[in-house]
Amino acid sequence: MSETTSNTRTGKKTNLAVFIPGIVFFLIVILFAVMMLKPGRDASEIPSMLIGKPAPQLTLPAIEGLTGPDGDQLPGFDPAQFPDKPVLVNVWASWCVPCRQEHPLLMALAKEEGVTIAGVNYKDKNANALQFLNGLGNPFAVAGEDNSGRAAIEWGVYGVPESYIVDANRTIIYKYTGPLTPEAVETEILPRLRGETPQG
Repeated sequence: MSETTSNTRTGKKTNLAVFIPGIVFFLIVILFAVMMLKPGRDASEIPSMLIGKPAPQLTLPAIEGLTGPDGDQLPGFDPAQFPDKPVLVNVWASWCVPCRQEHPLLMALAKEEGVTIAGVNYKDKNANALQFLNGLGNPFAVAGEDNSGRAAIEWGVYGVPESYIVDANRTIIYKYTGPLTPEAVETEILPRLRGETPQG
């Protein structure tokens, strides 16, 4: 075999190797697209690797100036201090239009007996967050500022708003992506917060 032929074959092998990562990535994208477009799939239910795993124990400072019903400063976000029952964790921001859309549902949920909602204020300004909650109402029993976005990363947030349900054992059992809807609240959120199995 001549040296020229050998070099040509080596060059072809090298050229093919360059395309392998791209081909693998393309196949992964197709697989993900097929899963996302599966008939009957709820587009709000983006899979989360954290389902069934302990909630991240990162604590967040309180939203300064946000007070509770008693007029005292509302506590910051600390999963270790959650009550021994399911808790709804809502990630939101004042600049998020869909957050404003879902807010009346959070206010209604907060009035349900036994429901506890914990807020994570994502990359927001303190004054804007306060104005948002003072104007629309505060559904949160605890709320913390995630100015750096680190908590959102640890919780696997795709974008605001997102909601999670953490059970009495501090385990993430459910994730809802996007603004909550009345149907989602009735069929998915409330049953889980009450310790019931959702129907359907």
